[in-house]
Amino acid sequence: MYRTVIRQGTGQFGDARAVRTDVFVVEQGFQNEFDEIDARAYHAVLYDGERPIATGRTFQDQHGNWHIGRVAVRKEYRGAGIGVLVMRALEEKLRELHAPGAELSAQIQAAGFYKKLGYRPFGAEYWDEHVPHIAMQKSFSE
Repeated sequence: MYRTVIRQGTGQFGDARAVRTDVFVVEQGFQNEFDEIDARAYHAVLYDGERPIATGRTFQDQHGNWHIGRVAVRKEYRGAGIGVLVMRALEEKLRELHAPGAELSAQIQAAGFYKKLGYRPFGAEYWDEHVPHIAMQKSFSE
């Protein structure tokens, strides 16, 4: 059975970092994966036993908007609803924090996943490193 742990800052960041390194750095070739936001973000890590298999983070920006990002699932666990579990955990945390909604930056190839969860695209497509992205948002009051 899977379990999810959410902590703010770097308390369990090693496990989040391991998943993100495998998915974004090794598999997808991103070079600027880790940033100063990691120290203040809430990190959700989903475990299969003791093994971290998926992660995501949420944080509030300087304008008061909440963001979800760095959602990653190890390759062998994709297609089993694991990403949905991570997103639900992050959204639950945001509701606890009384966030009115969330924004995210979706890789174009993953936009359909987020649309199924109620996120709507806004703005034009843009490139983050070598991958096209689109901004998306969801209101929790709808």
